[in-house]
Amino acid sequence: LMDTIYGKPIHHSVAIQQLQESSNHRVSFLTGLCVMDSSTGKYLLDLIPYHVDFRELSLPEIERYLKTEKPYNCAGSFKSEGLGVTLFKRMEGEDPTALIGLPLIRLCEMLRQFGFKLP
Repeated sequence: LMDTIYGKPIHHSVAIQQLQESSNHRVSFLTGLCVMDSSTGKYLLDLIPYHVDFRELSLPEIERYLKTEKPYNCAGSFKSEGLGVTLFKRMEGEDPTALIGLPLIRLCEMLRQFGFKLP
């Protein structure tokens, strides 16, 4: 699991495999973020990690989850903003929005560095 990269499963069988492999393991999600000022060419670049500890998942639990949520276009085969949270025993990271796809806390920090006034 250490060097496995999970994409969007697309197919039910791949989603089952991803969740079985994640079962009872810590999975780290890495989201890249870049903000560039096109007038100056200056940019900020960051990699935002977020970690999820999956609880032990049985095949019937995985099947029920997939039937209900249908997360086939989600990396790792789950939606943390939905019922995917029922698959976890712990979540860890500075920006939970990174797990959904766009790390909004870090994005706001970067935009402020470029002079944007938020809010």
